Amino acid sequence: MGLNSVPNSERIHIGFFGKRNSGKSSLVNAVTNQKLSVVSDVAGTTTDSVKKAMELLPIGPVLIIDTPGFDDEGSLGALRVDVTKRILDTVDIAVLVVDITCGKCEADDELIKIFTDKSIPYVIVYNKADLIAGKDVPYKPVTEERHKNKIAVSALLGTNIYELKELIGSLNTEKNTRRLVADIINPGEYVILVIPIDAAAPKGRLILPQQQAIRDILDAGAYAVSVKDDGLLDVLQNTDIKPALVITDSQVFEKVNMIVPKEIKLTSFSILMARYKGFLDIAAKSVKAIDKLQDGDKILIAEGCTHHRQCDDIGTVKIPKWLNEYTGRRLSYEYTSGGSFCDAPGKYSLIIHCGGCMLNEREIMNRMKAAYKQGVPITNYGIAIAYIKGILERSMECFKMF
Repeated sequence: MGLNSVPNSERIHIGFFGKRNSGKSSLVNAVTNQKLSVVSDVAGTTTDSVKKAMELLPIGPVLIIDTPGFDDEGSLGALRVDVTKRILDTVDIAVLVVDITCGKCEADDELIKIFTDKSIPYVIVYNKADLIAGKDVPYKPVTEERHKNKIAVSALLGTNIYELKELIGSLNTEKNTRRLVADIINPGEYVILVIPIDAAAPKGRLILPQQQAIRDILDAGAYAVSVKDDGLLDVLQNTDIKPALVITDSQVFEKVNMIVPKEIKLTSFSILMARYKGFLDIAAKSVKAIDKLQDGDKILIAEGCTHHRQCDDIGTVKIPKWLNEYTGRRLSYEYTSGGSFCDAPGKYSLIIHCGGCMLNEREIMNRMKAAYKQGVPITNYGIAIAYIKGILERSMECFKMF
């Protein structure tokens, strides 16, 4: 997979934070060597997050995020601050930009506290060092322990930008070393991927989990065989392919389960994604809350991406239908998509999340933690569907942890 095709969810997210007019946008432009963000002397020029995918060694593929000023004021300013707070749930590394002529302010101290509370590695950058030329620069690039995460730069002149990149790259970030499927298959084995092509399927391409599964299977030295759900039986009965594993789209889980012989392992892309993102165990335990649902309970169905919903959409149509049929209860549903999640998870009796392929691991885990803190069970599409259809145990056998 080339650099340009690395999905944003697989990149290390680096956010630039600070008060208005501290030079965040100028610094982002200097680090990316592009005019990515609009720069102005007017405070509050950046009104929404701006993102740029690039490579930053020694980290590798990263997503640079410029954010609105954390000290913004008024009703519109409060909305901008909310944007920044949402970004804080997604970043793996934070860069706090401080105007060196003013020093840290209350908003900067608040950000540092958030970085600490959320366990986000961070560096403090004292920008506009060119404005104090000839004066003592308090934080030069040094290696002493007390200065290890502080540096003075000039975004205007490019002073210490290279050193800043090196400092960011040196921060200890734990990359996701889990595999999507390669660790549960052997070289030379066949894996069949069941991919429905219907009105909801994107034109001319596969969705991200399907692409990632194919690549991971090939990396493992195994063979990926992709079929539509209506061609699965023919492949199993009329070819010499004997799969060690079948991976299916969740919406045809029940149909595929009836076709695939019991001796062949079966799971779904969504369940694989839950394991890959680090919340399979939580999701598998939480799904049992379905049996405790009562009339009037609220269910949140959350998606990490935004797309045009079809008439038979899995999140807004199929899952509610199957859940109503399974429980026999009168349930109510609410929906979120994209970067918005929910401010009050506690009002729900259950949260069912998508596989999260478009979200990085930190954002997924922060959503899990938000639900957990308020005692709300949270599972995902594939696990919920497998449970409702009575095939969860089978779908987890390939992990040997059910």
